[in-house]
Amino acid sequence: MNSSDKHDSSSKKSALNVIYIVLDDVGFSDLGCYGSEIETPHIDTLAANGLRYNNFSVTPLCSPTRACLLTGRNCHAVGVGLVSEADLGPEHSNKRGRITPAAATLAEILNMHGFATFAVGKWHLVPGHEAASSGPFDNWPLSKGFQRYYGFLLGFTDQYTPDIIYDNHRIQKPDKENYHLSEDLVDKAMEFMTDHLSVTPERPFFLYLAFGAQHQPHQVPRKFIDKYKGVYDIGWDEIRKERFKRQRELRVIPLHTELVDRNPGIKAWDELTDKEKIVFTRFQQTFAGFLTHTDEQIGRILDFLKSKNQLDQTIVVLLADNGGSQEGDWNGSINHSTYYNGIEESIDNLFEKVEDIGAPDTTPNYPKGWAQVSNTPFKYYKQNTFFGGIHVPLIIHWPQTIRDAGAVRSQFYHAIDITPTILDVLNIQAPKEYKGVQQMPLHGISMADTLTNPDVLSKRRTQYFEMIGHRAIWHDGWTAVTYHEKGTAFNQDNWELYYVEKDFSQKHNLTVYYPQKLIELQKVWWEEAQKYNVLPLDDRTFELLTPSYQGLLTGRSVCTFYPGMAHLPAGAAPIMIRTSYSITIPIFRWNSSCEGVLIAYGDRSSGYTLYIKNNYLIYEYNYVGTVYKIQSATEVPNGYVNLKFKFKKIGFNQGAGMLYINDQQVGIGYIPKTLPFLLSHEGLDIGRDRLAPVSTNYPAPEFPFSGQIEKVIVELRENKTGSIMFSECKKAEKESIYINVNGTIIFL
Repeated sequence: MNSSDKHDSSSKKSALNVIYIVLDDVGFSDLGCYGSEIETPHIDTLAANGLRYNNFSVTPLCSPTRACLLTGRNCHAVGVGLVSEADLGPEHSNKRGRITPAAATLAEILNMHGFATFAVGKWHLVPGHEAASSGPFDNWPLSKGFQRYYGFLLGFTDQYTPDIIYDNHRIQKPDKENYHLSEDLVDKAMEFMTDHLSVTPERPFFLYLAFGAQHQPHQVPRKFIDKYKGVYDIGWDEIRKERFKRQRELRVIPLHTELVDRNPGIKAWDELTDKEKIVFTRFQQTFAGFLTHTDEQIGRILDFLKSKNQLDQTIVVLLADNGGSQEGDWNGSINHSTYYNGIEESIDNLFEKVEDIGAPDTTPNYPKGWAQVSNTPFKYYKQNTFFGGIHVPLIIHWPQTIRDAGAVRSQFYHAIDITPTILDVLNIQAPKEYKGVQQMPLHGISMADTLTNPDVLSKRRTQYFEMIGHRAIWHDGWTAVTYHEKGTAFNQDNWELYYVEKDFSQKHNLTVYYPQKLIELQKVWWEEAQKYNVLPLDDRTFELLTPSYQGLLTGRSVCTFYPGMAHLPAGAAPIMIRTSYSITIPIFRWNSSCEGVLIAYGDRSSGYTLYIKNNYLIYEYNYVGTVYKIQSATEVPNGYVNLKFKFKKIGFNQGAGMLYINDQQVGIGYIPKTLPFLLSHEGLDIGRDRLAPVSTNYPAPEFPFSGQIEKVIVELRENKTGSIMFSECKKAEKESIYINVNGTIIFL
């Protein structure tokens, strides 16, 4: 079958709609119906009228799971073995950040059979350098089978000031009081379905609804945080025990399951200081409130379907993309740029801002102790190939077919098995060729028989896992798994062996008892790795946020941007870390009231901005909350003016910043710390600061420049030796008059 079979008659036999709801960074125990104290009544209702799966697995990272889910193939084989921001180039076909054309998505297949297809929310299947408003658009949702799209392209965005894509173009968020992205996504999903049902109700639809929640930043209205006051005062050890007890009562884990020990490095709650307890409690209140808020939005979708008489003829699949996230590190984070630069936030700093956690001007993530609670009863986290990273909730709701509603299924299956299941129940064959491209076979297996038969055996015998060097294999009820220490040789990794058919939580390592079984499973892993393009192994993490292969900017040391350009996401912007650079901006000022942002890169968490205010040229570098500020000693004249900022790198992550007006140096400052791996999650704007502002020293929103910008030239420069640069900077420091207040340096 090929794409010319646009409206095959097989699809007309059923008006069954399909909805995928994908939650982000939600652990196995986070939903009420999986044992949590977090209130998720609408998801629980889906489970009560459908099926819960307790032996379902995914990859331990966002993009790869989404690629598995939408294609029915293994992530490395389709080119998405890592987050999509990191495109490692043609020589690494397993990590290109995009789905190969040889693996048509479910949306593309359903399009061939007359379905309307909508995607709303997180995409995360386009390389970072292709996320610019200029494209290329080959890997955007509308080029992957979806007819309408509203959401964000990369791994996450701010819930209050999101970078929104509507179809193939960027838009500003709706001007709505008390705006929140999750609510906006559901508004748009209902709008898409309303348009469809009003005019073409005879056609079935496929809605792919992928929330940004529960990925950081954990941001939610205060009332949802306050809802959980006092709930978490007993700490993560007790909460984990309570969840484990409820899981056994709910039968979402086998009765013989044992609770694993605390993960390495997690302190006992009773050993924490009072400050730590207060801070950590607030982080979990925020996470819980965020999830309850998300559940409320899912309830709106279900109410909509009921009101349009569509719920009973819709198969709803709800799952998470990986386990609870360790990316808040040990203390949690109020600034999400810290983790991605290897910086740990201090308890004292977090305690000072504890009441702000979850607010619009913070970008929080909870600490690892709560992440393990999310993953109860398992060990480890997102990124890891132990069950804590790969075992997630799966709920399937289909009233037409499911007769034992509320039951739990225990067959082992994987994200690659969902789309083959949907094709099976729709009686649709995956095409052997799509748009002239020969298609790789589906790797997934239909699990449709589990919908009606609780005791049927799983048809899946084997599933490999790999992420940044962590590896695992599930085979016939056994797992072999290794936790890889970054920087060590892969052949030195210590493998562990578990018989998970009887040891559901991977508590008892059987390596010393069954060494031959471990060797057998390792051999199976290597066979699967060869088969599905997993090799070569690569354990780089932060470094890949600035890959040598840039696609859009390959070989370009000079970038010229013009006013009116749409927001440029970080993955497509010049890489301005660990390098010297200059920014040249010719402008025209009609009078002394002309002021505003000239260029801004980043948000409240980190980045830099160059602007004119009160007639002075000002540069600010936001180092995860510490602001280094350089202000011109003279005012910016009216008329045609050439402005410039130069940064000279010193050593690894220091430098000197210099301001120029018409080629005359008017300010200089030493910047003792710049970010080593990721300047900001938020990208670059010309002539305004569109999303969350980099600086608190100019008015929001945007602070647009009221004069005229001709262009902005960003030039990345070859670095001089550190010793010469350092001496230049120290000399400049001595010769300048400066003020240092609360970490802010102003040179006059």
